[in-house]
Amino acid sequence: EFGSALLLQPIDAVTQCKLGNSLKDQGNLGEAIECYRQATALTPDSAAIHSNIVYILQFLPDKNEREIREEQTLWNRRHAAPLQPLRQAHGNDRDPTRRIKLGYVSSDFRDHSVSFFLTPLLEAHDRQQVEAYCYSGIRKADAVTERLRKCVSVWREVPTYSDDELAAQIRADGIDILVDLTMHSANHRLLTFARKPAPVQVSWLAYPGTTGLETIDYRLTDAFMEPSGCGNDLSGGRPLRLPDSWCCYEPLGEFPEPGDLPALRAGHVTYGSLNNFCKINEAVQECWVRVLQATPDSRLLIYCQEGDGRRDLLAFFTARGVGAERVEFVAHCPREEHMRLYRRIDICLDPFPCNGMTTTCHALWMGSPVVTLPGSTPVSRAALSLLSTVGLLGCVARSQDDYIGIAMDFATDLPRLAEFRATARQRLRASPLMDAPRFARAIEGAYRAMWREWCGHTALPL
Repeated sequence: EFGSALLLQPIDAVTQCKLGNSLKDQGNLGEAIECYRQATALTPDSAAIHSNIVYILQFLPDKNEREIREEQTLWNRRHAAPLQPLRQAHGNDRDPTRRIKLGYVSSDFRDHSVSFFLTPLLEAHDRQQVEAYCYSGIRKADAVTERLRKCVSVWREVPTYSDDELAAQIRADGIDILVDLTMHSANHRLLTFARKPAPVQVSWLAYPGTTGLETIDYRLTDAFMEPSGCGNDLSGGRPLRLPDSWCCYEPLGEFPEPGDLPALRAGHVTYGSLNNFCKINEAVQECWVRVLQATPDSRLLIYCQEGDGRRDLLAFFTARGVGAERVEFVAHCPREEHMRLYRRIDICLDPFPCNGMTTTCHALWMGSPVVTLPGSTPVSRAALSLLSTVGLLGCVARSQDDYIGIAMDFATDLPRLAEFRATARQRLRASPLMDAPRFARAIEGAYRAMWREWCGHTALPL
């Protein structure tokens, strides 16, 4: 459809972007980026179109941190740096001990993956220490929106605000620390942050890593994703490592019970991945082929919408001796039905270099171990962070061979898998990953340290 439209309108940037989005969803990231580059060439002033490239580069296994940083720097130079004349001095009261005014900015204050991590924090914030404002870009509220709204002192609906208007509102509210929860993902407000409406600006939660935006002062991370000494030279905020994990998880809504081990009912082990299919690159596919080859009776359940992505993956697998009958695809479905899919999965396989985040937490909550292979970038170490926080380092591989070995060891030890399933929720509840008050105190401590530094007191170490 989009290809035909391009033949009729070869210089239509919007159509180029739509084609890029379609290619991305089918896992054709190289072609998707080419579409985004053509659209950016046609509309070089569009920060949103350019952000597609910055975001997707993190999914590609052949892109290192330097290449990602170069694209971020280009984005900053082209879209943010020209706004420097709009930045003004801040008159906030420099009392390092007073209550801090926090502003959270997002277009995803709704039933969205962000809510599983933001809700427990907002509900656990110490209102004696912080006064939280939310600047919401959503156009249609839902039950999660209403729950979040009750957590904060001030809720502002800003979907129709221009970046100038939003920056002016944030200044008028006297926000001390402004937190970006969207980064380069869809409907971001980075050009508001480029105007520096708050004295301290932070990025967090959209995905591990950095924006490259020069007006972001800090990014929240942890020592698993970014060990001490790593990432200090990246633009887009100094890394401030939280003591346990960079996030706290709560399984919102109705989740089914994990149930018995699926392999006991099915008579074979089922591997699974319910991650966004654009994370499933050829290197991941090759690794998963080897996993299935190592466990001949096993199956693979994978999330992928109907279309070329399914056809191409099946062709890849069958060309390597893995029959089509061993691979089952599932498409988008309502949340409750989606969660029930985990009751059919014994072992989850994490993609790389862009790991699962919400899907990893859901899998563990539903009783499935998650096998992961960390890389060198923060997005490739997200599952390492989560698994380390809940004491599951045995799921973390050192190489692709090790990844396959860990998966095979689980698959050939059904009593171990059954015990994992039976005790997973207890393990998570007892870990820092689900200790919301503990996480809230940690992040409030980070905010306080940032604030003290801006007030001219103790400097933060790198």
